[in-house]
Amino acid sequence: MNTVEVETPGGSYPIHIAPGRLDRLDECIPADATAIALVTNPTVAALYGARAEAALARTGRKIVRIELPDGETHKDWQTLNLIFDALLEQRLDRRAVLVALGGGVIGDMTGFAASVYMRGVRFLQVPTTLLAQVDSSVGGKTAINHPLGKNMIGSFYQPVAVEIDTDVLATLPAREISAGLAEVIKYGLILDAAFWQWCEDNVQALRALQPEAVAYAIRRSCELKAQVVGKDERESGLRAILNLGHTFGHAIESGLGYGQWLHGEAVGCGMVQAAELSAEVHGFALADVQRVRELVAAIGCPVMAPDLGFERWVSLMMVDKKSTAGEIHFVLMPRIGQAETRTVPHAALGKVLERTVQTTP
Repeated sequence: MNTVEVETPGGSYPIHIAPGRLDRLDECIPADATAIALVTNPTVAALYGARAEAALARTGRKIVRIELPDGETHKDWQTLNLIFDALLEQRLDRRAVLVALGGGVIGDMTGFAASVYMRGVRFLQVPTTLLAQVDSSVGGKTAINHPLGKNMIGSFYQPVAVEIDTDVLATLPAREISAGLAEVIKYGLILDAAFWQWCEDNVQALRALQPEAVAYAIRRSCELKAQVVGKDERESGLRAILNLGHTFGHAIESGLGYGQWLHGEAVGCGMVQAAELSAEVHGFALADVQRVRELVAAIGCPVMAPDLGFERWVSLMMVDKKSTAGEIHFVLMPRIGQAETRTVPHAALGKVLERTVQTTP
């Protein structure tokens, strides 16, 4: 088993990475827990709900299963309230523990619910998608979407542990694997040029879910994110670089409607756009722009963005959480392995959109 330690002011906790972790969830429940709420969706519940409940039952605690509708379109207030309804109806107290069994949507909503139910109860992340395993389950970001912006309502709230069972990836559709790999290669782009090169060299092994390659990719991604989150838990500075490609990507998700593109697909395409913008205003090598484009394509993500119209692109990006005083802040790269945030002229943004948007005939 690989273990990565996350240390933040809001809490320190382990990330356990190994096959079969679903069958050992009881080991992660605090001894003073009074009850356990297992939050999941019907798709994941059908695959792994019984195994998770069997492991949790060994604690001897009351278990309440809460199934939420599946998909990004349900990451909203109405669905969040289903968690609160169940917790209150079952009279779970503030020593109860919530367990998020699912992808990023389940993890984000369960974490947000835990952060505000009775002013804060503990929760455990059990991510079942590659994207959630390498990104959204680590670092304590929790949120729901608003019609005017993605993840605009939420909190920073750390779990007691993250349990990553690498076996569950075998049941994921290929599209979900591609979406998760977008976040994996992102870490190399912004923090570790050697890891980026490793991803280029091992992309086929990663797409084929070769166990050693996948285990290393997950561990290295978690290590790099833990380093950043430990220095900047609440995204007041350094942590913003983890949003490479997200300003473009969130605009794609919001502009098309949540769920049309997977989050990782939008981020993958957004990284190509960010690389183009970095070359336009920040000296990023054109040869490296091509490397980014080729690797994003190789993992199976789109490299051309949808045509939302320039004004719509700008208005959607203005809602980005990095925007300040009416200015959009982009994560840009001077070179592979380094990143920083800065504003850019609208003219430069327009040129990049012309090059990266798939215009309709």
